[in-house]
Amino acid sequence: MNGEHRGFARVYDEHVWRVYGYMAYRVHDHDLAEDLTQATFERALRAWSRFDARRASEATWLLAIAQNLLIDHHRRNRNHDELGDERALGTAPGPEERFATSPELVEALARLGDREREVVALRFGGDLSGAEIAAVLGLSLANVQQILSRSIRRLRELLDGSELGLGRRSPAEISEE
Repeated sequence: MNGEHRGFARVYDEHVWRVYGYMAYRVHDHDLAEDLTQATFERALRAWSRFDARRASEATWLLAIAQNLLIDHHRRNRNHDELGDERALGTAPGPEERFATSPELVEALARLGDREREVVALRFGGDLSGAEIAAVLGLSLANVQQILSRSIRRLRELLDGSELGLGRRSPAEISEE
């Protein structure tokens, strides 16, 4: 294996779970998340010689590729949406439903807007910093911080029961169930 491929193998080893976490958060199918993660690294390998560490970190670069791949995937599968494809519609169990401690959290996440879910997915699914999220989405750091702060506040409000009809329980009480 030449030095260039060894370098990419290191990048893969360091970031594969970050990319998978992001994909698993954004799609509702384990196999699809794995396929999209693989496709992300295939694209990245083809473009590896053009990677410039002065412009973005490896994680930011990979998550930008992953986000573009996800957009392409959704565009290609629009016809499936119209035909009622369960995977494309996102009605199959997603990672929130498999790993969340409560159905209330799943419902609260579903009530966020697309942009809010994207920022939350990059932060908690992709484990990116605010600056990295800003680079991926082409937003200012202040905007990302504001979106994330509002999203977390909104989740807390929803989990407190004000809009889910749960009564006044804390998120800790819900997660202990």
